[in-house]
Amino acid sequence: MEVPRMEVPGQSQDEAAGPTSGGPLLEADALTKRYEDGTLALDAVSFAVKPGEIYAMLGGNGAGKTTTINLFLNFIEPTSGEARVDGIVTHREPLRAKERLAYVSENVMLYPNFTALQNLDFFARLGGKKDYTKDDYREVLLRVGLEESAHTRRLKGYSKGMRQKCGIAIAILKDAPAILLDEPTSGLDPKAGQEFIRLLDSLRSEDKAILMSTHDIFRAKDIADTVGIMNLGKIVMQRSARELRGEDLEQLYVQYMAGYMDETGSASVEHEDVTAGA
Repeated sequence: MEVPRMEVPGQSQDEAAGPTSGGPLLEADALTKRYEDGTLALDAVSFAVKPGEIYAMLGGNGAGKTTTINLFLNFIEPTSGEARVDGIVTHREPLRAKERLAYVSENVMLYPNFTALQNLDFFARLGGKKDYTKDDYREVLLRVGLEESAHTRRLKGYSKGMRQKCGIAIAILKDAPAILLDEPTSGLDPKAGQEFIRLLDSLRSEDKAILMSTHDIFRAKDIADTVGIMNLGKIVMQRSARELRGEDLEQLYVQYMAGYMDETGSASVEHEDVTAGA
């Protein structure tokens, strides 16, 4: 049985289906963040992700990837510019924007003494989805590649990759039109990584707009419709999959990141701890 697609309470059918104009579901417009200590974490970043598109942000630590995601989630507010979700400015209407977002962090925070099925049920109900059945939960766990024998095991015995799969399953159950992924292939072995790429492809076919930060150059080129390389808070390269055809993305990455460590030094830290425990 397919996992049912349910409306968010208070949404019209048109709103739940996403933008009708064919415009972007995720949009950064001159998005800038300067912290109180003077650190310019993000410098006038602009990009757009339409339904059925995957945008991959590549960059080293401190490049601005996690800051960008935090701004879409309204964990922090921009100094200037806007992050928009389905046309909604995230720092002005954060709750409306979050209704249209699903998020999977690099270190998925779930309940270790709950089983996978119990975690899915808890977070689905927390998000207002009360009509799912155990069969729905089993179906989505299998879809993300978690073997059936693990469904009733407590998460405290899970590997990082297995917890990651549970987080992705929870994001799928929310059935939001836009998905944010922070280092989604971290902790996945090569086989699980390939399964994840197939999963992203299937979500794209469902018209999800997906923004992911990653260090995984090869999988980014395999799956992304657009790749943006970030350095020192700026997008220094942005190319479509068509433009990257025949290009060596690893070489381009090294080229655009040349001198990164010399410029930033070991003390450069992207303010990534704002999501700790979120």
